[in-house]
Amino acid sequence: MSPTVLPRGAAIDLPAAERWTVAACWNRHALCEVDVVAFALCENGRVSRDEDFVFYGAAETPDGTVRLAARGPTEQAIVIDLTALPEAVRTVTIAAAIDGTVTFGDLGPVRLSAGPGDGEPAHAQATLDNGTTERTMLVAEVYRRGPRWRLRVVGQGYDFGLAGLARGFGVDVEG
Repeated sequence: MSPTVLPRGAAIDLPAAERWTVAACWNRHALCEVDVVAFALCENGRVSRDEDFVFYGAAETPDGTVRLAARGPTEQAIVIDLTALPEAVRTVTIAAAIDGTVTFGDLGPVRLSAGPGDGEPAHAQATLDNGTTERTMLVAEVYRRGPRWRLRVVGQGYDFGLAGLARGFGVDVEG
């Protein structure tokens, strides 16, 4: 079965599975690195503690329900254990951030795929190719809707760096 191709803003129900992996990949750019990060958010749209921010320096939440899986310089993924996420977590927001002055317009498209487990065939995919001056971008979110989990392709970019995005989600960022 071919994966469902989702446009920016589209959402779908996720079939029942213990774990879901949302991967992002891009073309290599000599002047920057891209980091994929995740925020485990409560109903108020903020983290309940700083440790609910998953990034290269803290690659998983303390309970291990959200973790970063680096797959090389042009692909990273967030693996979410939906069956073990605390009830207070309503949304896992996944973002990409560019280190340096390169923008998503310079980088080119970010391709997303989402599938059950880790390494299973993709259930959904999307291409975010409308970047211009942005240095951070919300790429997707996995969220609760009633008893089900859903995936939404976001594609919302911001001109500021990762620290600004993290602060917006309630993370205490120094500097």
